[in-house]
Amino acid sequence: MDRWQGKVAIVTGASSGIGEETCKQLVEKGMIVVGLARREDKLRELENQLKEKQGKFYYVKVDLCSEENILEAFAWVKKTLKSVDVLINNAGVLKLTDSLGKTNDWKLLFDTNVIGLNICCREAINIMKELKINGHVVNVNSITGHQIINNFPKIDIYGATKNTVTTLTEYLRILMSREKLPIRVTSVSPGLVLTDMAAQFDLKITNENSILKPIDIADAILYALSAPQRVNVCINCTLKM
Repeated sequence: MDRWQGKVAIVTGASSGIGEETCKQLVEKGMIVVGLARREDKLRELENQLKEKQGKFYYVKVDLCSEENILEAFAWVKKTLKSVDVLINNAGVLKLTDSLGKTNDWKLLFDTNVIGLNICCREAINIMKELKINGHVVNVNSITGHQIINNFPKIDIYGATKNTVTTLTEYLRILMSREKLPIRVTSVSPGLVLTDMAAQFDLKITNENSILKPIDIADAILYALSAPQRVNVCINCTLKM
């Protein structure tokens, strides 16, 4: 991770779970991290926790369903910090709904998990391209983006959004190669992680060692970032179900 010291990373969904833990790990490694999320109180708490660390943490309140919010955030980062070297697309929502559910729930899932993610990819890569940065984009995906999970009801539309993320990530990697841009693209696809999102399932967890924790996914992200520029890692961090 030495080559990333002093470099700028944007982490979406930074107020809790995987995003929060990733921000902590990147700041510990000396990166300048900008956390994007809706819950400003949580972002402020994280800022206070990271004040004495090796790197630096900033935050911008952003709703990923708002393209205007996203564009303003990236413009602020470019103007203030002069770079975007790493993008961690972690933000996501899970509404328990299926193909007979409410249209507004479907829209929320696709607006956040797909459209918001892709806008962030576009804005980060445009900055990397303009500034000739050897960058890295990490999309935090899900095993539901690769296989049908039949023992969790009402994750149909969430799974569809994550299947879309899988496809978008692969095509983005192809695009970077076609345009000969030195920008790596990684998909990290966890199974069930002990986060606020998982709490919706009301699981009876008797052994916490049987479920992934946010630090496990943050470690996987750091592993991908720490690989040499010639290495492009696609990670599937799965949980046996």
